[in-house]
Amino acid sequence: MTAPAESTTSPVLPPLQIGRHTIESPVVLAPMAGITNRAFRRLCREYGSAGAAAGGASGATSLYVNEMVTSRALVERTPETMRLISHGPEEHPRSVQLYSVDPATAGLAARMLVTEDLADHIDLNFGCPVPKVTRKGGGAALPWKTELFRGIVSNVVREASPYDVPVTVKMRIGIDADHITYLDAGRIAEGEGAAAVALHGRTASQAYSGQADWSAIARLKEAVTTVPVLGNGDIWSAEDALRMVAETGCDGVVVGRGCLGRPWLFTDLAAAFAGTTARVQPGLREVTETLRRHAAYLVDFYDGDELRGCRDIRKHIAWYLKGFPAGSTVRNQLALVDSLQALDDLIGTMDLDAPWPGEPAEGQRGRAGSPRVVALPENWLRSRDLDEAQRAQIAHAELSVSGG
Repeated sequence: MTAPAESTTSPVLPPLQIGRHTIESPVVLAPMAGITNRAFRRLCREYGSAGAAAGGASGATSLYVNEMVTSRALVERTPETMRLISHGPEEHPRSVQLYSVDPATAGLAARMLVTEDLADHIDLNFGCPVPKVTRKGGGAALPWKTELFRGIVSNVVREASPYDVPVTVKMRIGIDADHITYLDAGRIAEGEGAAAVALHGRTASQAYSGQADWSAIARLKEAVTTVPVLGNGDIWSAEDALRMVAETGCDGVVVGRGCLGRPWLFTDLAAAFAGTTARVQPGLREVTETLRRHAAYLVDFYDGDELRGCRDIRKHIAWYLKGFPAGSTVRNQLALVDSLQALDDLIGTMDLDAPWPGEPAEGQRGRAGSPRVVALPENWLRSRDLDEAQRAQIAHAELSVSGG
């Protein structure tokens, strides 16, 4: 791990308090489908610990949230969902993100998590813009129905509170520019006992396109005054996070796509919020060692299934190698690896002495997409209350798949 000379000033932000949990580095890993499983969270924590061992701030003290699971699939104990909520012995607090469109099912899922000691923190997903989610009235579409939103939050808080498990809410600005929901949703969540609210500064119709509107985070911070407000969207570097805090006054940041192929970003963020200029700048040897360790952790996550673990690592390879000199032939072969030995062999053909490339390795990663019309249930926007047809539809709309 390499970093420039370090200078220290006073901390930029105090630790983040989410219920009984003190998050020393006020940073949250955003749940991402197919990404933030136990293997990736372990890698991020280990990198953070290494930063602390090197005399820097510890990214291991950030909050690492698992990928979204659906309440119905959890209650039904589907094997893949039970795998997704699994945590390593080093993980604390154990954080689970729930998706639901039905207050009763959400409450049952929360009851299962707390009574069986499966989580120390529950996050509720009201930000997913994926069509298969919004067309059922879920994710970023749901806060439009204010009483449905209130019912889910209140039921989960009611189940979790006796076990001192805090509940947080992650959301978007709204469905589109004409259907804004975040201020109402923030106040409702605060009133129903949520321990924090997080806002991605885009609407569902924007998906990940354009620029996140950080001014909305500032407005939410003004509206929600008794619990922390976290900002999310377009944090590609520690400097972006510092700028977001300065511009919005938020109490912490939520990082998603910016950490793809860069688990050391959490070390940078911890250092930045501690007031230091130390940054991790790994050469290709360290990056490929990290990639290789990630692959091994994925094999472990899939109970020793090497083929499945290697298939999973494929999508991460371009993110890890962004900006580094690696020929198209090697990149294409890496995208087809089917064993750890094949991965080792390909890494061995690369110029591992290549230094950190600087600017070419920075910036946006992951697909931005383009603005779109949001898929919604019939007549969803006609009223902020559920009509009888929608109420019946919601009762059957719980998905048994992971979302975004």
